[in-house]
Amino acid sequence: MKLRHLIASAAILLIACAVAAQAPTRPKRHTSPIENSSTVTQAINETRGDTARINAARRAASTHYHRDDGYTVYVDTITGEEWVDSTAVIKVVKMKYPLLMGVSVGVNIWDPVMRLFGQKHGLVGFSADVNMHNRYFPALEIGLGTARNTPAASNYTYRSPMSVYFKLGADYNFLYNSNPDYQWLAGFRYGFAPFSWAVDDISLAPGYWDDPVTFAIPSQNATAGWLEFQIGLRIKLFGNLSAGWMVRYHTIIHESKNVHGQPWYIPGFGTRGQAISGAFTFTYTLPLNKRSPETVLQTGVSTYDEPLPAPDDSAGISRTPVTE
Repeated sequence: MKLRHLIASAAILLIACAVAAQAPTRPKRHTSPIENSSTVTQAINETRGDTARINAARRAASTHYHRDDGYTVYVDTITGEEWVDSTAVIKVVKMKYPLLMGVSVGVNIWDPVMRLFGQKHGLVGFSADVNMHNRYFPALEIGLGTARNTPAASNYTYRSPMSVYFKLGADYNFLYNSNPDYQWLAGFRYGFAPFSWAVDDISLAPGYWDDPVTFAIPSQNATAGWLEFQIGLRIKLFGNLSAGWMVRYHTIIHESKNVHGQPWYIPGFGTRGQAISGAFTFTYTLPLNKRSPETVLQTGVSTYDEPLPAPDDSAGISRTPVTE
């Protein structure tokens, strides 16, 4: 009997296991986490030291302005607290002076003065430039040049009639945020000149019959282009009048070919083989901005500067100076 009961119980158990294996499984029940004071503050406590996330959130909900040294200053609209964006890698220097400060015209008296000391070439040059932020000076030069030279103990006379030359370039003022009465300039020019030249009275040694042999190279048309680098100073004398000097280095980059050779003199460039020259210019400046440079230097504000937004006193916000 006992054996029969054991066999019956085992059979019932096997049948139950088989039915349970074929029955469909029910999805698991999802439970929502319990929110209490501990779970709410957990994320805050975990990110309390994450300054990058905090600063990003504060910047997103704040206003800002730019300091004169190029940094961005953020202002918390709730507390009025200010802080500097230290993540900026590139500092943008703010211009103290307006975009268009003035237009200057000048006359270069270097060649006229040097001709008094025996120079046999050159005439006069005129220039014009635009002062942008007291930093950039796009410039144009136009001048006249001529030459007539009979070298000592030589048997010819070189002459080049009066011709015009052009120069186009720009200068950079290293003292752009300082007093504009003193400018330290460096720049470049591209020069171009169409001109003519000739060689007269060329004499050779007497021939077999002791007859003098003379001939000439008739007038030749030519063009030349050169690149010029210069550095110097411009200083205010009085009123709108300034004076300045430049040291120039130039090199020929292209010129026309001629069967009779190369010209000795190029208007605006000088004599061939002379890489260094100079300029001494008197300049008159016509101001374009309404505020004088003296006022800008005293107040530190020019017409180019944008005023900062006025603080909202009703919200209890006060603007405090920011120091680094």
